[in-house]
Amino acid sequence: MQSSLSQNTITSLQNSKVKEVVLLQEKAREREKTGLFPVEGLREVSACIASGFEIDSVFLCDDIFNGKSLPESIAGEKVFHVTTQVYSKISYRESTEGILAIAKARHTTLEDLGNILKESKEPALILVAEAVEKPGNLGAILRTADACGASAVIFANPRTDLYNPNLIRASLGGVFTQTIVCCKSEDAISFLKASGIKIFTAQLQDSVPYYGTDMTDSCAIALGSESGGISDIWRKASDRKILIPMLGRLDSLNVSVSAAILCYEALRQRNAK
Repeated sequence: MQSSLSQNTITSLQNSKVKEVVLLQEKAREREKTGLFPVEGLREVSACIASGFEIDSVFLCDDIFNGKSLPESIAGEKVFHVTTQVYSKISYRESTEGILAIAKARHTTLEDLGNILKESKEPALILVAEAVEKPGNLGAILRTADACGASAVIFANPRTDLYNPNLIRASLGGVFTQTIVCCKSEDAISFLKASGIKIFTAQLQDSVPYYGTDMTDSCAIALGSESGGISDIWRKASDRKILIPMLGRLDSLNVSVSAAILCYEALRQRNAK
């Protein structure tokens, strides 16, 4: 046992494993090339494993982890014990309980989503975020999707990679619990139309208040970035243009707040039906 621990202990900042993790933390291109991404924190790592993601390796700082229980599926040979100094180097956040995992990326296609929806007996509720750039907003959207039981989230024309460390952090593990598809807007629209899913676009122009729209059947709620709003291709494809009334001087809500309002209206209507 002592021999195994010795072989899996990293004390040098120049260790090749340390350099690999730092690259994965900092470079989207490295995550795409290797198909690997870092996950920090016991809650996030546990959610990642529970959702069926394959773990490549785990880095554990015993001084910080302080005797917490590791998920059972992590094999001993995958665990590298690191010093506080090494953990500070490889971690993206200051306080992540002393555990960091490297997981293998998983990519869900529209075809996969179609198969998932066919197996469901409930009307679909899909959130679409088009060209939303800020990882914090995308993470918050995933938390909303989880909270209201959305069928899936589509990141259309994404500007941030799905496994960005800030996105994972902001989602509190929602990036693992949700069915997420990253694709072009054109492909998403074609899929929704072919699947008989109504498209509701959140926009200020030529719109009606959201609470006057029937959301009890399968629908996709599409939102654009706060700076540019939803694009023309979505406006043209829209079955109904909806808005959230703005009674103050400002004309825009945070996109994740808008997503929450609209999704919970759909949930309210469906529960009342």
